[in-house]
Formats: sequence, structure tokens, C-alpha cells
Amino acid sequence: MTTNGLSQRDFTLEPEDNTRLANLCGPFDEHIRQIELRLGLEIDHRGNLFRVIADDEAARAGERVIRALYDATENEALTGAIVNLHLAESGIDALVEQAAESAQDVSIKVKRGVIKGRGPNQARYLHAITTHDINFGVGPAGTGKTYLAVASAVEALEANRVQRVLLVRPAVEAGEKLGFLPGDLSQKIDPYLRPLYDALYEMVGFEKVAKLIERNVIEIAPLAYMRGRTLNDSYVILDEAQNTTVEQMKMFLTRIGFGSVAVITGDVSQVDLPRHIRSGLRHAIEVLRGVDGISFTFFTSRDVVRHPLVAKIVRAYEAFEQSAEAQK
Repeated sequence: MTTNGLSQRDFTLEPEDNTRLANLCGPFDEHIRQIELRLGLEIDHRGNLFRVIADDEAARAGERVIRALYDATENEALTGAIVNLHLAESGIDALVEQAAESAQDVSIKVKRGVIKGRGPNQARYLHAITTHDINFGVGPAGTGKTYLAVASAVEALEANRVQRVLLVRPAVEAGEKLGFLPGDLSQKIDPYLRPLYDALYEMVGFEKVAKLIERNVIEIAPLAYMRGRTLNDSYVILDEAQNTTVEQMKMFLTRIGFGSVAVITGDVSQVDLPRHIRSGLRHAIEVLRGVDGISFTFFTSRDVVRHPLVAKIVRAYEAFEQSAEAQK
């Protein structure tokens, strides 16, 4: 089944064996997360029933890898290294090259100059944003998800395609307690929104951003402030969406009105919600896969565009965590 440029592949692993399935998935689904990050896809499973959602070729590669790994569980205990070996044999490098050839070039003009996608996923992401009303950008930190979304919003505002820009984040505590921060509610929340401010300052300039915020042309707010609102002729960006609950994500998406564009960005591997609460972003990827007008772009560590060491750091942490789990 193919919808909105994404392919959904459902398959069953036989014979059904809970011990082998646990070996395949790894502790806390670590092996599944490893496959998702490397191939840039979404994997859902219940027992021996699996569903892979991604671009057609990536979905096929994901199914091949999962089936090969399940076959391997008959004779050996899987580790992060073994999973990596099967991923290397999945043809991922060829997929990246093919995507680079097919990606459509989109340029964004802002104060600092012209911004283009670096690499095939960023190029596809920018193209999707220009052709869809609701867009999801999912992947690790440093892949440009939020930066490119803010750039697209600034361009739309300056071209008068929208009347205002709303930048939204859930104020979820990531180890620090919000109540102990100094100041009133607005000042307590500001640190959570700082990355959005920084991107705006770079693209528009400090003084102009201050004036636009004063006139409510640009609004930066926590997600809780969105309830009860209808957003027409607006460009709305929900950042750090992995920290929304299922109810919050539904609430946000149903705020979208006529003439509006929404971009939802997040990293499903860095959820700060309590363990028993499901991420609204992961749930939305599954629920909305067949809805026309919605695009999904999945980034991987290959798409990191910060300092070259950032990509190496991301991979080093992944390898260490996989090694630690394998030794338990």
C-alpha cells in the first residue's frame, strides 16, 4: 500500500516464536530503533505482525533486514554489531544515492541569503513543505528539521502568503524542574523556546523580530496555549513534538484553519515523557499515514549538518548503548 509518497508494508514473521521475537527486537526494542534510525523509517509491531512505513525502497529494505534478522535468531543471539552487519547489506548506500538523484531542489530566500537543502532528505523535506498543508519532519538532532521549517515560515510571511507565524513547543521538563526556574511563567518557558528565537534572529534580525513579536505577527508560545484556538492564514511550527501526548497532538492538529501550513518536527529517540505515556508524534505517524495532504520526511544520522563531530557523537552514543544492552 502506498499513500502520500510513503509505502506501508505489512508482513508476518513465521514461525511465531516469542523467544526469537524478543531476540530480534532487543532489550526495550533497541534493535528496532537501530533499524529505524539507520534506514529512516517507522516500524510498528505486535507479536509477529510487523508494519514498516517509509519511502517504497526504504520500506522494502526494512522488510528484508527484519526478515533476515529473524532468520538469524534461529541460531544466534543478536547484538548491535550483528544488526549493523545486516543493515550494511541492505543496500542503504544505494538508497541514499538514488534519493540524492531524485530530490527536487527548493531555495528559500531570507535576510541572510539563500537557504537550500543539504542532502536528499533536506531537499525532499523543503519540497514537501511547499506542496503540503501539514508536514512531519522526524529524526535526530542536527538534521535541520526546525531550522528549515523556520526559514520556510519566514519566507511565507515576507511573501504575504500567511499573516502570522506561530512557533510552538511543549514545555516538558528534561531533567530540570520548571518550577524552580526564576521569573514568571513567560520567563520560565523562554529557555524551552530559545532555539526558535535563535533561528529567527539569524534569518530576520534581532530588531525586526522584536517588532514582529510586539505586533503578534510572530508568536512563540507553549503548546498548552493552543487549546481552543483556530489558526487561519498562519504558518505554525510545532517543535520537539516527540514530547507531546496523544491528546495534545490531536488538539494541535485540529487547530489548523484555512490558509494555514503546519510543520511538526521531533526526534522519537529523545522522548522526555514518563515511560507509561505514549508519544503523540509516534502515534500520529501511525494514525495519519493514509491522510491526503500530509507529508512525512524521516531523517537519519547521515543527515546531521552541524559540526562534523556531532554525527560521530550521535553514532558513538548509539554504539555504546547497544554494546551496554548486549552485555546485560
